[in-house]
Amino acid sequence: MATLPNPLPRLAADPSGRSLGLALPLGRLIDATAEGPWHEPLLWHGAYDAAPGAWTALGSPAARVGLLPVLVQTGDCQDALDKWGLRPALMSYPGDHDAEEVLAEFWEGEEIAEWDTAGDVLAPFGPDWPGPAPAGTLTADPAVRAAEVADSLLADGSLPTHGSYLEEMRLALVPARRSADIPAAIGWTGPLNHENDVARLGAVLRSWEDRFGIRVVALTPDQLVVSVAAPPTTTSDAEALAAEHFAFCPDNITQGEHDTLRTYAAEEVLGQRMWSFWWD
Repeated sequence: MATLPNPLPRLAADPSGRSLGLALPLGRLIDATAEGPWHEPLLWHGAYDAAPGAWTALGSPAARVGLLPVLVQTGDCQDALDKWGLRPALMSYPGDHDAEEVLAEFWEGEEIAEWDTAGDVLAPFGPDWPGPAPAGTLTADPAVRAAEVADSLLADGSLPTHGSYLEEMRLALVPARRSADIPAAIGWTGPLNHENDVARLGAVLRSWEDRFGIRVVALTPDQLVVSVAAPPTTTSDAEALAAEHFAFCPDNITQGEHDTLRTYAAEEVLGQRMWSFWWD
């Protein structure tokens, strides 16, 4: 894998980003990790909470120079991301993993038969991995849908899957090849209790980019939000994709608001333009 050039070091001497053709507001570079300072900045984020429109105004031009946008929850503390425990040294490369193999391993490693004794929680599926869901059909341009979802989060902040809210979100820019690679690129550790190498989950995100037009829109210390431009439109397709969601993030169902995969599929997957994931 060729190393992706990182434009962020140029912002140390040029905070406005003019040399990159950008007009950035006041912000800061983040190189803090759980193991100490990284050898180069992992991301830039604005100094103040973002407002609707920021994704398009700042994120779209930045993407042209290899910096992809994502909203990050900083709380009311300027050094909040310094305390996220980022671990880029743990991460491999998403392109080195096969998404279906990753999902099958997670599904079969959950020992479903031991806790879903009645076989109704994950029905119509059982202990054997059911395979990937069919691709959806685009209902919007993925970049446009991402901007819409970002604006919605900045205006309202509500996450339907968990009934929670995202507050104090700032726009960040990350050097990454594609949106699906953002979590691994910064060494995000939100799913640490489920998977240490987030690049493996990144392989799944890449597959969802290809099949469902997703983009990574927001990150908190333990939550991931993606926009969806090609959501499933039939019950069977939604249930097949819900199985992938369970393998990717079991807590969405085992500790979520829905008792069964079928209910989760109907309310959180079918036709939805945003998916959110939370790991305990």
